[in-house]
Amino acid sequence: MIIVLRSHATDDEVQSVLDRITELGLSPHLSRGTEKTVIGVIGDERKVRPENFALLPGVEDVIPILKPYKLASREFKPEDTVVDVAGTAIGGRAVAVIAGPCSVESEEQLFETAIQVRKAGATLLRGGAFKPRTSPY
Repeated sequence: MIIVLRSHATDDEVQSVLDRITELGLSPHLSRGTEKTVIGVIGDERKVRPENFALLPGVEDVIPILKPYKLASREFKPEDTVVDVAGTAIGGRAVAVIAGPCSVESEEQLFETAIQVRKAGATLLRGGAFKPRTSPY
């Protein structure tokens, strides 16, 4: 579940919610945004009633999340994830084009592919180090 705190929730109110989550044997994951503070609750939520959190001071909303990837949800982390790979941003508004051979057969092949991939506009080179071939049987 996700617990959304009021924009004016005090640090004591936030800590109270965190403490309550921990007391119940669950793990809190705090995320403070510019406009909202949210706490993702990780663990077996079946033993917890969302109403118990809704009554705590500072809590604006309690959202049950039945998705398997809670930590990747926009409810938990509304901002884009951007990963920097050697100066190239992956994620956010940037489009990273990654290209290369499925399986690297030789150093010469890899370097020739890198030249062609760069000419075509890709910013990162990929290449499989080992690929077992599929048997026709």
